[in-house]
Amino acid sequence: MSKNTHETDVAFIEALAKLLRENDLTELEVNREYGEDDSLNVRVSRAAPPAVMAAPAPVVTQAAAPAPVAASATADAPEDPAAHPGAVTSPMVGTVYMQAEPGAPAFISVGAQVKEGDTLLIVEAMKTMNHIPAPRAGTVKRILVEDGAPVEYGAPLVILE
Repeated sequence: MSKNTHETDVAFIEALAKLLRENDLTELEVNREYGEDDSLNVRVSRAAPPAVMAAPAPVVTQAAAPAPVAASATADAPEDPAAHPGAVTSPMVGTVYMQAEPGAPAFISVGAQVKEGDTLLIVEAMKTMNHIPAPRAGTVKRILVEDGAPVEYGAPLVILE
């Protein structure tokens, strides 16, 4: 490997690291082919900042409902949507799209019945559109992401019951 190739590889890796920071990504992997027997495989990653999900503090006023009613309301819905048994999480970092193309109807809506394998939404990662299938049949209870929103690996997308 020549010194010039080494310098261009270092510049390429630095550019990937810059892309990682500027786009707030946690990981980027590239395979660069130079010829039949010469290639460069690069994986640049950084630790994601810990996700802190603070629960809102309960507000108590004179007109508030009695405590037993408030306790039963919070017992029905888990605090963290990712902990819900019907949560469908993102298998990758990317951008969520709720329909196949702009102007097309959304794949799902709250209350919709889905079969196992039906497309729930699309996560675009590195210009690749990845259809996210329903892991099982059920009813869409909640959609936790918006069209065009960025998602991280493991982020809850949809609640199926």
